[in-house]
Amino acid sequence: MNINCILFGGINLKRKEIEGKRVIEVGSRDVNGSIRPLIKSYDPQDYIGVDIVGGPGVDVICSAENLVYEFGEQSFDVVISTELLEHLRDWKSVIHNIKSICRTKGIILLTTRSYGFSYHGYPYDFWRYEIKDMEYIFRDCNIQKLEKDPQKGVFIKVVKPEIFIEQDLSEYKLYSIVSNKILKELSDKDLRSWYFKKMFLKEKLREFLHKKIDIIFTKGQG
Repeated sequence: MNINCILFGGINLKRKEIEGKRVIEVGSRDVNGSIRPLIKSYDPQDYIGVDIVGGPGVDVICSAENLVYEFGEQSFDVVISTELLEHLRDWKSVIHNIKSICRTKGIILLTTRSYGFSYHGYPYDFWRYEIKDMEYIFRDCNIQKLEKDPQKGVFIKVVKPEIFIEQDLSEYKLYSIVSNKILKELSDKDLRSWYFKKMFLKEKLREFLHKKIDIIFTKGQG
């Protein structure tokens, strides 16, 4: 997460929208910053952080594809997800779950990465979203705010309407950083491609070099 994500949430989520409400954060593990302290300062009734692994900010271990199974439909007033969507292979299922657990007139706030942002696998990185993608994905909701992140991302806040007819996303195509193509879905073949392997190895090399630099720096300070 970068500071722009937290600022977007801080500017676009008001105390009156949070206080006394049920809030869930999907992909809540705090890796390099979290919106949680800000939202909890608005005194929600509940604040539940879910992720596929335990760690700081995680209250329930649950995959984003199983939110409805875990919590039930229309179970939260506010659904927050920051810097998660690009990492989910089956993004359409996750969007369905996010919309389903959000109550009528509830709020969904999301941030994710756009074209040009480098591969960052935790452990994988699949998709890139643009303004036009979010307009289509959430055209079944009332879009209150939609803007680009200067650091190659996109931010959106929507309200689920009282009369909600879910958008069919089955044929929609997104740009995949795995294949460097616009695809309806990723195949196992895409994940075995040389293009993907090259990016994956490049990322692992970058992580290795960063760790080596940190070790050298730490020893130099000792």
